Amino acid sequence: MNYNSEPIEVQLILVHMSIEVTNLTKIYGNQKALNHINFSIQKGEIVGFLGPNGAGKSTTMKILTTFLEATEGSAVVNGFDVTSQKREIQQCIGYLPEHNPQYLDMYVREYLKFNASVYKAPKNSVEKVIELTGLTPEAHKKIGQLSKGYRQRVGLAAALQHNPEVLILDEPTTGLDPNQLVEIRKLIREVGKEKTVLLSTHIMQEVEAICDRVIIINKGEVVADQKLAELRKGQQQIVEVEFDYRVEEAFLKALPKVEKVENKIGFVYEITFETEKDMRPAVFDFAHDNGLKILALNQQNKTLESLFRELTA
Repeated sequence: MNYNSEPIEVQLILVHMSIEVTNLTKIYGNQKALNHINFSIQKGEIVGFLGPNGAGKSTTMKILTTFLEATEGSAVVNGFDVTSQKREIQQCIGYLPEHNPQYLDMYVREYLKFNASVYKAPKNSVEKVIELTGLTPEAHKKIGQLSKGYRQRVGLAAALQHNPEVLILDEPTTGLDPNQLVEIRKLIREVGKEKTVLLSTHIMQEVEAICDRVIIINKGEVVADQKLAELRKGQQQIVEVEFDYRVEEAFLKALPKVEKVENKIGFVYEITFETEKDMRPAVFDFAHDNGLKILALNQQNKTLESLFRELTA
């Protein structure tokens, strides 16, 4: 054996995590709102944070923004600990809460100037975020005169004003009309190129349009954490078929790439395939070869929405 060979250089690539959550737990009285959840988010990622009402989404976001303290576990945002370095986190984070608190008697520009003074942001930040969030035609009005959609824009402008490295947005598109949705989606995608964005919403189309990755939480536990590209690549397909008489589920499992077969009602069967390929021709040929008569045949891909329902039902 030659011990005089050239040394092998090993390069370690360190990935900076903007958000790191480790065994995070929150208990309110007898209720465990969060149960030892774990996830991490890199800089430049836009992550959709999904879950039914009461799943623990807002609690997690409030802990990450230092509004709440965890019962157990730890969380680090942009390198700062949420328990011991609250001020540092507040300076590097932009937060839009679900119930957006604002001074309704203040004018939009006045409110953003006040917000800039709190964060000691540059004076030109006011006009920049007004233009960035499409508030120019409404900037002269009192916040109380604005529609819900424009109030959301004011909240988003305030969250962006001090140019934070991490954005935490809880239902940011609530109340927006379809045209406003397109604009805000584009804005979030644009700022997400240089920032870390954790985005909570109940609208699956928003996640699919904006996010790179999805974390699904249910009853205080993370039940899925997956990149959307991987989710789409591994999509399942469901074929619903109705025959003219009862067929044994085990018989239908002879079809290729079948994951499961379920008798829904009467002679209607739901066949789940582990492939994106349209399997209706295969079902039709199988029925023909085995003397089965098909009365109805429908196909659908397994979407993010169906995955959400499956994991949180």
